[in-house]
Amino acid sequence: MSTGLVYHPDYLKHRTGHDHPERPQRLEAILQGLAHSGLMEKLVPIAPREALQAELERVHTSEYIALVRSIWEHGLEELDPDTVVSPGTLRAALLAAGGALAAVDAVMAGTVRNAFVACRPPGHHATPDRAMGFCLFNNVALAARHLQAVHGLERVLIVDWDLHHGNGTQDIFYDDPTVLYVSSHQYPYYPGTGTREERGTGAGTGYTINLPLLPGTPAAAQVKLLLDVFHGPARAFRPQFILISCGLDAHKDDPMSALSLEAKDYATLTRALVELAQEHAHGRLVSVLEGGYNLSALAESAAAHVQELVAG
Repeated sequence: MSTGLVYHPDYLKHRTGHDHPERPQRLEAILQGLAHSGLMEKLVPIAPREALQAELERVHTSEYIALVRSIWEHGLEELDPDTVVSPGTLRAALLAAGGALAAVDAVMAGTVRNAFVACRPPGHHATPDRAMGFCLFNNVALAARHLQAVHGLERVLIVDWDLHHGNGTQDIFYDDPTVLYVSSHQYPYYPGTGTREERGTGAGTGYTINLPLLPGTPAAAQVKLLLDVFHGPARAFRPQFILISCGLDAHKDDPMSALSLEAKDYATLTRALVELAQEHAHGRLVSVLEGGYNLSALAESAAAHVQELVAG
């Protein structure tokens, strides 16, 4: 069994402007890092496809999807102050969402054991009816709903270690006990959500676990908090599939970060989730890129992350 890689050159056609942190060079840096580390030749290419309307509607409202299409068709330049639209944006966003779906399909089919989705735009801030924070469609949430609707899984674990809280993902599953959402993130910081008191509602109470971190939190403390959740509540949940919102912007060198993770820490966290997937989910795991804005740190961290997927 091997590790899959989802990538498409049209991800680079989502143009955000020279000074925008979420730029095409991010993916180029990741691909170069995988090549220089010798990992590329060990990965199985998985071709993404455009997500279909019905697939998007498992998470997003039809009105919001129509809005995204309308703004793109009319040549407007933004969905919110941070979320830029260009002529290549809609296809890139559909391929990012569809890339996550293709990855989970490949894992469920046994074509690969696990997979990394090197896509953009990212997704974890996107709510059912709103674009936010560079995100149009919530790629990981769509993958979780696809696993349930198409593959009949009952319990999906989402781990989000992006620097920023995944408010969109939290909102989507806040009342849902079939998806355990775990997030570590700098707090207070954009988007201002993700306190420990946000634990879910109704039947979903306890199925949202937030680990807000003050600026300056040592890497060892952040890693320990996550490992404690992996070994405790996440293991007790007995996930049938693990999804990672793989933001790499909590790195000590990231321009947005006041946290201090390094590539070796991402390797440690990845290894723990690979082991949890082996224990409960037949090894089934898909990681989907979110943030990360220092190109060298991004390349090094992505390579360390993928190395652990390959080793698993």
